Amino acid sequence: MKKRNVLIEIFLAYLEIGLTAYGFAILPKLKKVITNHGWLSKDELDEGLAMVQLYPGPIMFNLATYGAYRAGGVIGAFIGTLAFVTPTFILMMVLSSLYFSAGKILWVGQILMGLKAIVVGIILHVTIELGERSIRGIPEGAIFILSFVALLIGVNTIFIVLAAFIAGALFIKRPNKQEDLVVKTTTPQSHWGGIIGAGVVVLAGVLISLTLVPPIRAMALSFFKIGALAFGNGVTILPLIQADAVNHYHWLTMGEFMDGIALGQVTPGPILITAAFIGYKLGGVWTALLATFAIFSPSFVFTLIMSEIYSRIKHIKYIKGALRGVLPAFVGLLAVMVLEMGKVGITGFSTLLLAAAAFISIKYFKLDVIWIFLGGLILWAGAIFLGMVP
Repeated sequence: MKKRNVLIEIFLAYLEIGLTAYGFAILPKLKKVITNHGWLSKDELDEGLAMVQLYPGPIMFNLATYGAYRAGGVIGAFIGTLAFVTPTFILMMVLSSLYFSAGKILWVGQILMGLKAIVVGIILHVTIELGERSIRGIPEGAIFILSFVALLIGVNTIFIVLAAFIAGALFIKRPNKQEDLVVKTTTPQSHWGGIIGAGVVVLAGVLISLTLVPPIRAMALSFFKIGALAFGNGVTILPLIQADAVNHYHWLTMGEFMDGIALGQVTPGPILITAAFIGYKLGGVWTALLATFAIFSPSFVFTLIMSEIYSRIKHIKYIKGALRGVLPAFVGLLAVMVLEMGKVGITGFSTLLLAAAAFISIKYFKLDVIWIFLGGLILWAGAIFLGMVP
């Protein structure tokens, strides 16, 4: 009975986060929920936050999985992440349906023009902020520049990320000071059966994807690949999605991709729900569901595994150097994406002004992204009504 109560608590708590937490507000909400329920102490949660940055996947999704796993095992992790992602998936399906049915109406196109400009301002801020945190010396700066140039000349993004990971491990100096151990492996050995089972389900998803029609197969395999290899928060993973969805396979135009990012920002929950937007365009709701599973499931399994082995590997000297190498690479990839977005989203002085307002609002006034979008769209709609937007 006690176990059942914990699972119910996990479901309700994560459902609330999935319904109400936007963008950067997800982290404080997760921390509050996990510590208030007594699933982890603040020190354990901080250690978990450090852990989830050491392997691929969106950090907030990984942290949500970690907290639910420590509270309720593999079943708890599944229930928690399902409750976390489901609300935003449903909202994205509604918005995607409206977008692809009404996007060609003149005034809708004008509104979407404003959304694109706001996205440019927000992504520019994320790029600069991540650069300030991750480029700390000459090696990181060199990785940033080489990654930026490599993507400009068409090198595959996955090769860029892997090269940066290796370069960081080999050339970036790790601090000699070791942190105190906080987290210990406390989950029973029987949980390994559930972890292996989860891995088998993901592998089965990959194998089934191989049997699908070409566009759906390529989409699923692309998202499984990105989910298994991409580090950082949701925004830092977007360039890898863009490389396949826009540049390589041409599933979306750059404008549609930016609109998908905007819809991912204005819905609560993880921003990588943009994958569902892409899936919806290619094949409707079921394809969107497959895209969502593919982008999130690899890091779900990685989180379960790392929760068991982290205390044994956290002091391996190359791990932190590798992470410090891969983050500047993502800054370089983001910088290229901002340039490409700017070509589409900044069409004149009015859109430049809106992008600048979004950037200033988040950088200097620390407004949450949902308020930036709502406020920006209200101002933009007023400008359309007054005939100030062509």
